[in-house]
Amino acid sequence: MAIGLENLKIYQLAADAEIKVYKITKSFPKDEKFRSVDQLRRSSSSVTNNIAEAYNKKSTKEKIHILNNLAKCEAQETKFNLMQCARKEFADAHQLTDLVDTYTDILKAISGYINFLKNQQTKKPTN
Repeated sequence: MAIGLENLKIYQLAADAEIKVYKITKSFPKDEKFRSVDQLRRSSSSVTNNIAEAYNKKSTKEKIHILNNLAKCEAQETKFNLMQCARKEFADAHQLTDLVDTYTDILKAISGYINFLKNQQTKKPTN
């Protein structure tokens, strides 16, 4: 079985989505550089970074806290901003909709990983 952060499905999803956000925001209007572009790039990278941070925490409680209160919040923020950018017609609607769907999948995957961690925690033998 492969181990390591790079093999974690939610990390892979978030890292790939972050690159897609970066690429799609290149086509946004120039006057959005310090608004939507900056915000989307920062929030999308925060999802990836928070997953990485949670992965390396020692306690399950810390992992769950970061995933639930930081990574999911940033993913939801990114998703909402992508939806707004689609409404504002900043880029191809199909590409933005695909990214919105990707962030929905990321949110579900983070929740699944949190449930996995909770289940692992309850299975630990007590000494």
